[in-house]
Formats: sequence, structure tokens, C-alpha cells
Amino acid sequence: MTITEKFGLRLKTLRKEKGLSQEELAERSGLNRPYISGIEQGKRNVSLEVMEKLAEALGVEMREFF
Repeated sequence: MTITEKFGLRLKTLRKEKGLSQEELAERSGLNRPYISGIEQGKRNVSLEVMEKLAEALGVEMREFF
């Protein structure tokens, strides 16, 4: 499993734990739903800035991604 796949799986797990859809996460983070989907599928290599947006939208610390 690649690092992007691991990150995507962790994002999906955290999102589901918070009871959010991809659309809701996209809205909260300022990203679009297809981009969130691509991250969760391990097809996107996200920047630290995107990670920060996702962490804030989920209400978690960035370290919880790892």
C-alpha cells in the first residue's frame, strides 16, 4: 500500500467516524467532492495545506492522519 493510499484510507476512516459524507467534508474544507474522493482512493498526493484544511474540517489534529 502506498503512502497516498494509506493517507486516503485514514481520511475515509476519520470522515466516517465523524458521520460526514464526502460532500459535507468538501463543503467544510473548501475542497470539491471529486477531489476528496480522489484523496480517499489514494489517487491524490495532497499538500500540507490541504491536510491542514481537512484536519480543521474534521476537528482533529493533523497528527491523527498518521
